[in-house]
Amino acid sequence: MPRKLFVTTALPYANAPFHLGHMMEYIQADIWVRFQRMQGHEVHFVCADDAHGAAIMIAADKAGKTPQQFVAEIAGGRRPYLDGFHIGFDNWHSTDGPENHELAQDIYRALRKEGLIAERAVEQFFDPVKSMFLADRYIKGECPNCGAKDQYGDNCDNCGAVYSPTDLKNPYSALSGAAPVLKSSAHYFFQLSSARCIEFLQQWTATPGRLQPEVLNKIREWFATDGEGHVSLADWDISRDAPYFGIRIPDTADKYFYVWLDAPVGYLASLKNYFGKKGWDFDAFMADPAVEQIHFIGKDIAYFHTLFWPAMLHFSGRKTPDKVYVHGFITLGGDKMSKSRGTGLSPLRYLEVGLNAEWLRYYIAAKLNARVEDIEFNPEDFIARVNSDLVGKYVNIASRAAGFLAKRFGGRLSADLGVEGRALLDGLRGASGNVRELYEEREFGKALREVMLLADRVNEYVDRHKPWDLAKQAGMDAALHDVCSVCIEAFRVLTVFLKPVMPALAAQVEAFLKISPLDWHDATRSLGAHTIGTYQHLMQRVDAKQVDALLEPPAPATITPGGEALAAEIGIDDFAKVDLRIARIVNAEHVEGSDKLLRLTLDVGEGRMRNVLSGIKSAYKPEDLIGKMTVMVANLAPRKMKFGVSEGMVLAASHADEKAHPGLYVLEPWPGAEPGLRVR
Repeated sequence: MPRKLFVTTALPYANAPFHLGHMMEYIQADIWVRFQRMQGHEVHFVCADDAHGAAIMIAADKAGKTPQQFVAEIAGGRRPYLDGFHIGFDNWHSTDGPENHELAQDIYRALRKEGLIAERAVEQFFDPVKSMFLADRYIKGECPNCGAKDQYGDNCDNCGAVYSPTDLKNPYSALSGAAPVLKSSAHYFFQLSSARCIEFLQQWTATPGRLQPEVLNKIREWFATDGEGHVSLADWDISRDAPYFGIRIPDTADKYFYVWLDAPVGYLASLKNYFGKKGWDFDAFMADPAVEQIHFIGKDIAYFHTLFWPAMLHFSGRKTPDKVYVHGFITLGGDKMSKSRGTGLSPLRYLEVGLNAEWLRYYIAAKLNARVEDIEFNPEDFIARVNSDLVGKYVNIASRAAGFLAKRFGGRLSADLGVEGRALLDGLRGASGNVRELYEEREFGKALREVMLLADRVNEYVDRHKPWDLAKQAGMDAALHDVCSVCIEAFRVLTVFLKPVMPALAAQVEAFLKISPLDWHDATRSLGAHTIGTYQHLMQRVDAKQVDALLEPPAPATITPGGEALAAEIGIDDFAKVDLRIARIVNAEHVEGSDKLLRLTLDVGEGRMRNVLSGIKSAYKPEDLIGKMTVMVANLAPRKMKFGVSEGMVLAASHADEKAHPGLYVLEPWPGAEPGLRVR
């Protein structure tokens, strides 16, 4: 029976462009959605920008814009990423849309009617410099659970603990660096501690198949028990004080919903917005018991999606998620990809250097499974896997046969195929059920390994029958026709299996074969005596130079206008966060394999040497730099790159239009400056 699926990914925060971690999640969900559609199921796939919160309010203020303007600019830049990587959302909305305001307030009113909203005075951190209450993400300190430093006020990135800002050790304001003071304020709480909530959540989380085993194990840790075995959960503070960019709490003058209350409501709001555009009945759809609600999320937000979110929905009289699929992070050199930490890769940069989007889709899919595991982007493995699997095994099948069919048989396939050929194709078609099950269970890596094993069988068949030899032998036309027809039919079946991962390539194959868009059932059918089109090259190999270009660091910092407008104004507190130090260049050398980088050994007065990879090779010879003084950003997070770890950034000036005004100038202090002196 056709299924009705409502599928979402986590809402990205609307304060920055996408990074590769976003694309991994979207690719995973998109593959699963495309697979479901190939089986004839009804799927509604939506997302939205998470547009509220203090972070956006403060960032917008610094940029001299309203929060709405700031968010709109971020939203305006989403399309190149989504289109570039073939992410097929049906709708993209914003949590600041009217649907989200209405739904969030309705859910709150329903929870209040159920007696699950409590008001109480709380002591809250207040920044005496900025004269404002601090949102959790603007309070940092040491985790009360594991002791990790520089953790935010609501949860720890290191151990995953969730806590209140007042639990932090040695807290400080992330806005001003000042020690915050406690002030009393009236707040609203969702009473997750109630017996009703706990009983419901214990039942909901225990439903077989709803959550992965690793997530269930984590939830058991969150269900704390006292000495008598009673389970308890902490109430959830859902309110924030003005000034705050968000949705006003009904019947209040200066209270707003904490962004994590209205953000997941954005799933429903985006679907409602989409249905409104189509003229469909949103309420009737969500009331249909046949509808399956599926969420794809990262492991860092599992707490909100497996406790708060289902409880909010259930006690407001709404449908709860049927499944929450949690995944790990994508890492580079073992570190979670993060733009702020200098360990991220830009998806747009990936496309700009000419890398095929479907190479990344395939590579990520080949590493994904149904467990909550991190996956590593390894440049050498990426090149080898794409070139071996996609070009060497899959595309190679069509390229080895199509030319003979066009030249000798007018592109028409044989209807016979021969005994061995039919047996080979029966084996491929027989694998359809197993591959389908692996896709359904999100075991994409296993599915693709199975497909490549099938491709190996086809290539072994080709190597045995050698169509290039048959073409030279008199009287072997029938055998040549059968062998090449088997190859094309096998290629078509393999394309069915790969289509969820590689939709653009599949569309090219459909055009080449002159067939309708492939669905899953086409894997078990035969084309028969069908005439195909002219073969054109489908995919090239990865060039290692393209990957090198992706991994190279950004151009050196430009510190003068140089033909471009000045950046947005900052305060002294912002400048003080950047630790600029005088450094002596102890050694400089070429980086083997890189056209842009020099490896600098720097003395910053720390009693140790630093290794910095700097993109200044076009302007300086290594021997001319040794012994020179310069200025570097000393507190920039180390960045793992293909050529090693870079522990800072040397400052250099250049014109905005480097082609028209070439020149790159490393900063050099006046004589007398010593390593370690701070630039103030």
